Amino acid sequence: MRLNKNELNIMESHTHSNILSETVEKLSEESSYRQLFHQYKDQEALPSGEVLREVVELCRAILFPGYYGKARISTQTIQYHTGVNIETLHTLLTDQIYAGLCFDDATCLDCPNTTLAQQGQTLSYRFIANFPELRQLLASDAEAMYIGDPSAHNKGEVIFCAPGFRAITSYRIAHQLYLLGAPYIPKMITEMAHAETGIDIHPGATIGHSFSIDHGTGTVIGETSVIGNRVRIFQGVSLAGEKLPPDANGNTVRNVARHPILEDDVTIYSNATLLGRITIGKGSTICGNVWLTENVPAGATIKQNNKIIF
Repeated sequence: MRLNKNELNIMESHTHSNILSETVEKLSEESSYRQLFHQYKDQEALPSGEVLREVVELCRAILFPGYYGKARISTQTIQYHTGVNIETLHTLLTDQIYAGLCFDDATCLDCPNTTLAQQGQTLSYRFIANFPELRQLLASDAEAMYIGDPSAHNKGEVIFCAPGFRAITSYRIAHQLYLLGAPYIPKMITEMAHAETGIDIHPGATIGHSFSIDHGTGTVIGETSVIGNRVRIFQGVSLAGEKLPPDANGNTVRNVARHPILEDDVTIYSNATLLGRITIGKGSTICGNVWLTENVPAGATIKQNNKIIF
């Protein structure tokens, strides 16, 4: 018997419906989602990427008045606008830190949790209290990038335009939150900068003053990297972690220093890869496309054949 077009459409519709139903059943089986499921609690807050973008922009508006933010600022109005931005930042950041704390605490059963809410507020206050030092640190980064880049017409161009400086700003904001122990939020901030600029800096990395990233696309700075003062790196540079063997139980080893140490005044040119807990001595230069797994003495220049030149 030959089916007409309407009958074929009905059969096809039933087939599609069965496919969808079967897929829902498979995805709802506990074995399917056990390791990927977050048990949501009533009134639980969740960290928001959209709000954190606003937090970062508020930080930029406070740290670099006149370059970021919606209002036109003069020396007569800067205190007012800074005050408004600080109040707004504190409110938003408190909520986001609290959301991260809630998300991180699997033992918490009561929402809202007043203890975690108070902790979020305290961490927000402590973060904002560091802004004068944070601005001074970023001013040294802007100065270093301007001095090192002949194409930059002024420091304002660095602050407003340079992707390397935007990534460093996000890193320094995230690093402060990381040091305060705020969960999730620091990594979310640096990953947003990664998506925006192509520069991947882990918030746990330690970076001194007057840091400069020229161009920067593809640059990676791992979690336990230690970078001294007046260090300059270029695009594609990777400060990579050594792959460690698993522990006795076959688990990945964590919380171990496994990324490079760069001492003061080091320059690393494009697409160089530095692997493991090696030390690059003060004033050294690593040329482009070098693969390096050994320590470098102070003042040396390393070329592609890993020949040391003084």
